[in-house]
Amino acid sequence: MTKIKTLLSAARLRTLPLSISGIIVGSAIAFSEGFFNGTILILALITTVGLQVLSNFANDYGDGVKGTDNMERIGPMRALQSGIVTDREMLTAIIITTILTLASAIFLIYVSFENRNFNHSIIFFLLGIAAIVAAIKYTVGNTAYGYRGYGDVFVFVFFGLVSVLGTYFLYTQQLSIDVFLPAFSVGLLSVGVLNLNNMRDMNSDKKANKNTLVVKIGIDKAKIYHFSIIILAMAFGIIYLILNYNAAYNLLFLISYLPLIMHLKRVKHTKDAAKLDPELKKLALSTFLFAILFLLGYNIFL
Repeated sequence: MTKIKTLLSAARLRTLPLSISGIIVGSAIAFSEGFFNGTILILALITTVGLQVLSNFANDYGDGVKGTDNMERIGPMRALQSGIVTDREMLTAIIITTILTLASAIFLIYVSFENRNFNHSIIFFLLGIAAIVAAIKYTVGNTAYGYRGYGDVFVFVFFGLVSVLGTYFLYTQQLSIDVFLPAFSVGLLSVGVLNLNNMRDMNSDKKANKNTLVVKIGIDKAKIYHFSIIILAMAFGIIYLILNYNAAYNLLFLISYLPLIMHLKRVKHTKDAAKLDPELKKLALSTFLFAILFLLGYNIFL
């Protein structure tokens, strides 16, 4: 495998549907209220994809230099682990991705606010910087928060709250309490994907001193936690539906609950956590399905 192909593999393109789910949901609510800007949508998607790729590169680099990615790791081989890409080359990829993502974020902020509200521009610029730092610091450095069990919090905040609420605000320049409900849903489903990953990797993480939440609480409690966050995510979606029901097509996103329920059944009956690997993709795609159906359900006749 060439270096380019290895870097593309390290970008983990299969994680992108999950990363843009919050953008889709935030846009869906804004569209349903009469706010639409194609440029904002495209730039928000590009920025989010950049942040996700940056996070994936940084994760590969951080785990690689710490020795967490070794032969005991379950799942696809990482770039540094393979030896095809060097530490320096991955660091260069991180720097380039950071620059491109920041440029996209700045353009997005300019298009959204122009010269109308300098304070909003500054706040979103700082959020962009915070998102970049969070993407890198998950596994990179001596104070990597992913090694201290805080990954779930950051995923909830950036994949849920910042993604959905931030996108909605870029269109409307206002916030509604109702928008927090689907933001909670997307955030919790995203945390579920991370929790699955950490359950799968619990044994190798423990040996590498990567103290994820799963390592701290154990596999049995991690499963209870997993059930709780998925069910809560579904509940928040239903509450939003009750508060914002206009027509039968609003019910569309409930179809995505069927694979979520099936997912919970499989997690319950899977005794060996290492065999949970296929569920990562299924839960990520179920979250993406939730976002797409949410968009259609509130904008199908607009």
